Amino acid sequence: MSETTSTAIDISFIKHFEADIHTAYQQQGSKLKNTVRSKNNIRGASTTFQVIGKMAATTKTRNAQITPSNVTHEPVECTLTDYYAGEWIDSLDELKTGHDERTALATAGAYALGRKTDELIINALNKATQIVGTSSEGLTKERILEAFTLLNNNDVPDDGERYALVGPAQWNQLLSIEEFSSANYVGEAYPMLTGSESRKWMGIVWIMHTGLPSSSSSHTCFIYHRSAVGHASGQDIKTDITWHGDYAAHFVSNMMSQGACLIDPKGVVKMDVADTPAASA
Repeated sequence: MSETTSTAIDISFIKHFEADIHTAYQQQGSKLKNTVRSKNNIRGASTTFQVIGKMAATTKTRNAQITPSNVTHEPVECTLTDYYAGEWIDSLDELKTGHDERTALATAGAYALGRKTDELIINALNKATQIVGTSSEGLTKERILEAFTLLNNNDVPDDGERYALVGPAQWNQLLSIEEFSSANYVGEAYPMLTGSESRKWMGIVWIMHTGLPSSSSSHTCFIYHRSAVGHASGQDIKTDITWHGDYAAHFVSNMMSQGACLIDPKGVVKMDVADTPAASA
């Protein structure tokens, strides 16, 4: 067998696999990437996001200079880390299993990378210091209004870019609140969250997420503004496929370089919420 025949990888196989995993990652991977500030194509081990202070409006007399606001800029460093997800694809697997092994593995890899992206963002959110409630209480309307008030007191913009993450039990608790469950009060599922439980209520996009910090009987939930958290990508998903003749299989390695950071703690409120108590209306 010639070297070309024994070592070359089917170009069509590679192109289709790469297309599958990119599509799966975009559609079924990260739920949260588009809910935070994002920077792509970072060169280097880290990047910075700026916390921009408040600008004050002033007056001036005729022909006088405008007084500069001297807005503060505080850089927040975001470190990038490399992540990998790899697996073998036996050349005869599809004959034995009766399903599309390539697509199944591409979807599994995309899920793994998507979960890692969300984990980075959630870890950044979890560094916030504003906390309401205790883990012995359910997610009540009163607690939500308390968090809502904290954001308003901090002048966090109410501009349609506020988000809330809750666990499955907390989602069920929300459904017992009439205003949340009724179509008269809430908007439709958020369009960019395909395949996710989501709806808009009180100007906040509510998202059900299974990857939140938890104990045996509670979850840590979050309400935050898009500008409060940053996500950086040095390398979006890259796929390397290598044929190993001694294994009669391709090894598929998916990789990415990403990081996330808390930019403005005032824009995030944590809610420690019990899983069992039902919410009150």
